Amino acid sequence: MKRILLLQTGGTIAMQIRRDADGRLNNLPSDSLEKYIPELSAIADIECLDLFFKDSSDMNPNDWVTLARAIESNYDAYDGFVVLHGTDTMAYTASALSFCFKNLTKPVIFTGSQLPLSVIRSDAGRNLINAVQMATLPFCEVAICFSDKILRGNRSTKVSIGDFTAFTSPNHPALAEIGIDIHVKHALRPSGNAMECYPAFSEELMVLQLFPGIKPARYIPLLAEQTRAVIISGYGSGNFPSSGDYSLIPFLEACMERNIFMVMASQAVFDAVDLEKYSSGRIARELGVISSGDMTIEAAVTKMMYLLARYSSPYQIRDAYVRVLRGEMTPVHTS
Repeated sequence: MKRILLLQTGGTIAMQIRRDADGRLNNLPSDSLEKYIPELSAIADIECLDLFFKDSSDMNPNDWVTLARAIESNYDAYDGFVVLHGTDTMAYTASALSFCFKNLTKPVIFTGSQLPLSVIRSDAGRNLINAVQMATLPFCEVAICFSDKILRGNRSTKVSIGDFTAFTSPNHPALAEIGIDIHVKHALRPSGNAMECYPAFSEELMVLQLFPGIKPARYIPLLAEQTRAVIISGYGSGNFPSSGDYSLIPFLEACMERNIFMVMASQAVFDAVDLEKYSSGRIARELGVISSGDMTIEAAVTKMMYLLARYSSPYQIRDAYVRVLRGEMTPVHTS
């Protein structure tokens, strides 16, 4: 029987409803999971590690490092890993961990739920059973298991607050679908090299989301000395206002003067940023802005945080950012 380490970080799945008048939600210890889901013991030999109990909105890069280190230190002792995590920032943490691990040879499966495990109609049991089952398979991905689908972690984004199908992978097919059988279709293959772990993230970046009426010049004073990169969440294929008081161009020029790395992402979740399509995009490219391709905003942000921590040279960061590191984007083929 495969040995699986279940790592607890908190979230809705880790809550239980108190049987008193206040109805507050409390943390559910991981070692009590089999009380609610006795089927787990038939799937794998599961051991639990409670790292912390956090609402996922409180997760930060220090927690990503703690989680990555916990997996690294237990890597040889287990066949796979399941991470219990709140849904709100699960895609950020899964993306971050995907960049931490190079040459991953074992599954790291994130799961959670929309309702606490102790609620009768909860989706927690099904998600956890599926996640543990996936963690026993020869599957070398950091993935999210939710609602009978396995999605690449750095391709996933949360799209629903109230539906059990909380996540989607807008620009990459599901890695596996779970029905009567589990069909793995699009997973990465092992490289054959030893796993390496680089758990470090820099917070020296800024994300600027455009909206009609924004005056980007107001944000120039926020470009402090510790800002090394800016990710702009633009419109469509990377479009933005380029004339008058609402022009983004003075902001881009201020970034260029300060040697701040600039990336253009999109508020549209499907398809890729193309800076050649419109005149504003071509201006941005001339000012040194690069495209995030078809990455999710979660992947675009965590990839940059990872690279800022690994490299000091802007050229190394730029070279690595436009390359596919962990399956997080579709390669751009140029003629």
